[in-house]
Amino acid sequence: MKSQRGFAMWLGLILLMLVLLGTYMTARGKDDKYVCSESDPQGMCNASTTCGSASAPCVVDIKRTANAASVTPSIPGAKDNAPFCVKVGTKVSFKSESKNVGFVLDFGASSPFGQGTIIGGSDRPITTVANKPGCFKFSTGACVSGAIYGMCGETSSEMIVTGGS
Repeated sequence: MKSQRGFAMWLGLILLMLVLLGTYMTARGKDDKYVCSESDPQGMCNASTTCGSASAPCVVDIKRTANAASVTPSIPGAKDNAPFCVKVGTKVSFKSESKNVGFVLDFGASSPFGQGTIIGGSDRPITTVANKPGCFKFSTGACVSGAIYGMCGETSSEMIVTGGS
């Protein structure tokens, strides 16, 4: 009788764990929605989400935060790591306003800039021109100079490059 009760308790505990895990994975799946997976990602581009212009560069600030990294374009009211838009031909300047921060941006196999990985820092801003329209997901790593292993942060963000300037 005792063994049946113990077995039932363990079985109940395992089922509870499976239900909690399933709920977590379902909720996490909803948070992982990306603009680039939408059918028309350029539809989100408007004056409040577009950075820079033909006459002014888009400045993107990269920081090491307490838990990760953050990417913030020079758009009034822009949120960290939110998708943003630039037009083809716009100069994009990646830099860090924070002191002693180095960063790496990786666009994977396809980059809107016609170059591979972008490596820069607070003392080395990188300016390049967006020349390929499309939606690009990129990962960013940021480290504070002198940080030990595990002290770097990373994040992912999206940039939509619209045709024409």
